[in-house]
Amino acid sequence: MNRKDFLKAGVGIVGIGAVIPFIIGCDEDAATEVIQPSGSCVLIPEETAGPYPLDLSKSQVYFRQDITEGKTGLPLKLTLTIVNANNNCTPIANARVDVWHCDKDGNYSGYSSEVGETYCRGIQLTDANGQVTFQTIYPGWYRGRITHIHFQVFLNNGLVATSQLAFPDAINESVYKTSLYAAKGQNTSVANNRADSIFRDGETYQLAKMTANVATGGYDATLQVGVAV
Repeated sequence: MNRKDFLKAGVGIVGIGAVIPFIIGCDEDAATEVIQPSGSCVLIPEETAGPYPLDLSKSQVYFRQDITEGKTGLPLKLTLTIVNANNNCTPIANARVDVWHCDKDGNYSGYSSEVGETYCRGIQLTDANGQVTFQTIYPGWYRGRITHIHFQVFLNNGLVATSQLAFPDAINESVYKTSLYAAKGQNTSVANNRADSIFRDGETYQLAKMTANVATGGYDATLQVGVAV
């Protein structure tokens, strides 16, 4: 949702950041697309918010599309579609969506040595199609977890969903072969999604559909998020 749409919704948002250009290529051996199951309308699995959430909703600055704040990494365009799982997956407009994830080195803003930082965090309201889109970077990994993105959905200021998005194992492996991620390399602590403490019970409805983005050299990730209304 753009600034004009935010203002129409009465939020009074200012200063959505411009998209920062990236010049980083993908591994040509990476899978370009993973198809998400279709024809299903289910609630998104409820997951822990983790140890690194921050409530930034009181500041209009963080209602933004570009959440990189200058962080380098493989470009990632993240689109979440919020739907009513109790009404045939009808899109939900004006839902508030908060997202956050670690940087390419596995660090979260706002904690430890990153106190005061707010990179890789952002908030948006869904448009008429129930969608929000964030421009960010492909997350790195940290010990004990597979690659993921956290998100929460609010309706009428009430929390209705807390979950996490997973990435295909093959794409994780490919991204971590690229030069920007080479210093840390492959995830040596968790072999794949099914070995992860969060996704091991099945990541079917949390696994992003991935498409290579030729223009940015990165990926587009999409996920349908069913919530109860």
